Amino acid sequence: MSREIITSATRTQCPHGGTGTLSASKSKVLVDGAPALVLGDEGSVAGCSFTLPNGKPQPCVSQKLLGASSKVLAEGSPVLLKNPADLSYSAENIPQGPVTWSSVQGKVKAL
Repeated sequence: MSREIITSATRTQCPHGGTGTLSASKSKVLVDGAPALVLGDEGSVAGCSFTLPNGKPQPCVSQKLLGASSKVLAEGSPVLLKNPADLSYSAENIPQGPVTWSSVQGKVKAL
């Protein structure tokens, strides 16, 4: 099943409402006017206020995107696809929950 290609213009959130920003390491391939993300690109999270029940702050700080295309490459690397298994992580690299997709281009899909 084909899924949307993720670009630097894609908007995400962590499970606690923090704002995700995705950064593309390649810039020659544009999808709907924005650079496509490729395997290895990640997102950063700002504004997450998650705190453990014991009071220790444990905010999300990054998003790891693993849904790579098996058929479409950008500058020799597999492009990233919208993936329900992508996760947000704390500074201690602890999975915090799924990435919430709030704005993804819908013009180009891939397998």
